[in-house]
Amino acid sequence: MKIMIVEDDPTIRGMIRLALTKWSLETVSVDNFDQVAQCFIHDQPHLVIMDINLPSYDGFYWCQKIREISNVPVLFLSSRDSPMDVVMSVNMGGDDYIQKPFHMDVLTAKVNALLRRTYSYSDMKSNVFEHEGVVFLPDKGMLTYETEQAELTKTEASILKILLQQKGTVVDRKKIMRHLWQDESFVDENTLTVNIVRLRKKLAGIGKDNWIVTKKGQGYMIP
Repeated sequence: MKIMIVEDDPTIRGMIRLALTKWSLETVSVDNFDQVAQCFIHDQPHLVIMDINLPSYDGFYWCQKIREISNVPVLFLSSRDSPMDVVMSVNMGGDDYIQKPFHMDVLTAKVNALLRRTYSYSDMKSNVFEHEGVVFLPDKGMLTYETEQAELTKTEASILKILLQQKGTVVDRKKIMRHLWQDESFVDENTLTVNIVRLRKKLAGIGKDNWIVTKKGQGYMIP
């Protein structure tokens, strides 16, 4: 699991990274606090630890931006003791709140609890995939990117799911067809080609042209 830390105090940031690493959690930190949403899209974390007091825009602003593209849990940190911060954290889409100073054991316990709750549900129920700002719900056949949506057929959703499960690697056409047969979608070479074309058109319709790359003589991949 990957945790993104949005904290401008380097000492606190380092302590959080050390504590989470001891739990075998991967961490990434934001260095440019004008580019938090862009860093989120690039790093694709499973959870965000967000300080409220940040340069330029505060943590509430960035939580709103993240909520426009993702439902990953956000854990707020604050040095202020105002009850309004807790209310704002919830209203802006936050999942939990810790007031500074805090004990690292409390932070890691909250992080682990949020990960268990979130990903036990998403993995078992909705199988949510997120990549480059695209949110894909295979059980519902729904694609969302920014303000655009596309609805996929069962076969199109199955193809996209296997490509996302193995993103960054080439998936052989025969492997895709075997997967579809197991899913009771009986396709041949021509039918697979037609479905890939339709899937690409739907991706282009939401602003994701050339998302699926053809590797001649090998298969398809999502980089």
